Amino acid sequence: MVAPKIEPPQPVAVLGGGNMGSGIAQACASAGFPVRVRDVDEAALARGKSILERTLAGGVERGKLTPARRDEILGRITFTTDLKAAVEGAALVIEAVFEEELVKHALFTEIAPLVAPTTIVATNTSSLSVTALARGFPDPGRFAGLHFFYPAAINKLIEVVGGEATSRETLEALLRFSSRLGKIPIETADRAGFCVNRFFVPYLNEATRLAEEGVASLATIEEVGRELFGATLGPFELMNVTGVAIAFHAESSLAASFGPAYQPTKLLESQFRSGKPWAWKETAVEPEKKAAVRARFLGQTIGIATRLVEEKVASPEAVDRGAVVGLRRRDGPFAQLAEVGLAEGLRLVEEYAKRWPGSFPVSRELRERAARHEKSWPLRLVRVEKEGPVGWVLLDRPEVLNALNSELLTQLEAAVRSLEADPETRVVVLAGSGAVFAAGADIAEMAKKTPAEGFEFGALGLRVAEKIDQCRLPVIAFVEGYALGGGLELALAADFVVAAKGSQLGLPEVTVGIHPGMGGATRLSRLIGRANAKLLLYSGVPVEAEEAQRLGFVARVVPAATAREEVSKLAATVASRAPLAVRWVKQVVDRGMDASLASALHMEGESAGRTFTTADKTEGMQAFLEKRKPKFTGK
Repeated sequence: MVAPKIEPPQPVAVLGGGNMGSGIAQACASAGFPVRVRDVDEAALARGKSILERTLAGGVERGKLTPARRDEILGRITFTTDLKAAVEGAALVIEAVFEEELVKHALFTEIAPLVAPTTIVATNTSSLSVTALARGFPDPGRFAGLHFFYPAAINKLIEVVGGEATSRETLEALLRFSSRLGKIPIETADRAGFCVNRFFVPYLNEATRLAEEGVASLATIEEVGRELFGATLGPFELMNVTGVAIAFHAESSLAASFGPAYQPTKLLESQFRSGKPWAWKETAVEPEKKAAVRARFLGQTIGIATRLVEEKVASPEAVDRGAVVGLRRRDGPFAQLAEVGLAEGLRLVEEYAKRWPGSFPVSRELRERAARHEKSWPLRLVRVEKEGPVGWVLLDRPEVLNALNSELLTQLEAAVRSLEADPETRVVVLAGSGAVFAAGADIAEMAKKTPAEGFEFGALGLRVAEKIDQCRLPVIAFVEGYALGGGLELALAADFVVAAKGSQLGLPEVTVGIHPGMGGATRLSRLIGRANAKLLLYSGVPVEAEEAQRLGFVARVVPAATAREEVSKLAATVASRAPLAVRWVKQVVDRGMDASLASALHMEGESAGRTFTTADKTEGMQAFLEKRKPKFTGK
């Protein structure tokens, strides 16, 4: 089965119009999808519509939405009690009814004969097995989990969960769909708690255990939770807001799969039974006890995170992304592991594991890395994907708008080198993962640098941009969302830039007290002239893609809704041309720009003559005469 692309104007059906369903419907409609919300009766539909309207009204009041935009979103959503009318012809059906396995099963059985053979069906479960829910569904290959985080219209994290039978095509379609919504998806295997709840829910339980054991007061534990994870709320206030019952039931579910280390504490259970919120504000903070609390939280969190990777539930990047995006923490577990160091991290995990013999296994890989004296667990910040002869190089830090730090630049250079050395690759596309190219340098890293380290970072950026510039393969920079600062400097080093309509491009470095240092000022002035370049550089104000094209530093603007597809087609077209001819004409243009007219013309004529010595020239002309497509070999 080849899963279809899920894109507007294809309809999306949302089954269930409660808090989650209405939020999911809003997210889909905001991205341009026609949405059909179905619930069991008119009263339920009215409640769902009311929730949606209140949320959108709040957006207007806060200045996040215009009244016209609110009306546009509402205009894309229809409400019905007719299940067949909701799902018929939908590209995607998202189930968002309450968390009861029998109810969900009954719904999937009912919709099975109503959906098209290519329709993808997704469950928004946060705790039930996707594999179990897919049993009995006619084609489990197109059944998956799509776990939106609350509030679904605002929170940018989505866990894309593959069951045992879910096809790779379905997962790829859902990952693309999630990005189209402006969300940040992470892929996770179908295990209890998936990725984020596997380490988040036990953290809430551990807070109650620390209190139960008398390690520290509730206020102390609450404050450490806020400080350690950079969160707005600590564990007890979080449970007060989201519900103590949810924490208890979620932890009970994890305990059923993972044993005593995940067993809800008696204190958590009694608080749940009482129906009362945690009275943590009635206790005092005990500064001398913070270290013990911090050690327990870190040992548990790092221990679970590293096991998630070892069990192949999620990648380390997904784990950190889930913490930062979904839980809105300052750092993820692997970033915190890097901060304390692998040796200390291992010590904290082993100390925590002693409490639970056999129920809290320590990651073998963590032990091995610590034994090798590694400083941190490596995270992949640049992803390479192949589409036949086209190599996509994706900047992959969507949680920080693909901000450039030293590690990302280092990995980017290595990625371009690897594709350049690959005999099967003919074109490189440089892009961002998610909906943004790159919003500039990582200011959090930059702010800490000494002048010497700043020079070193600048030299690294220059070298990477030069590698892109001098790559023997044609390089297309594809800009979506933002290409600012160092991000635009990298894009300008490509052979040309293609931008999605509405994206913004600029060099705003002067607004933070610096100026471009990766070749951006020089390359921009050569593309659009001194005066226009200075205007952009001095003001630091970005321009939209259409204006960038008018000025001359964007070659083509493509519709935002189909931008990736347009760039993919363009790259495939370039890749289909004679590789040597493309490579040599790139050299002619680049070298000719710095030469006199006479020298440039001489180079061009000499290079064109060389093409007549190639097998590709013979094949190309023969194919033309025979009215067929040529098969170029690069020889």
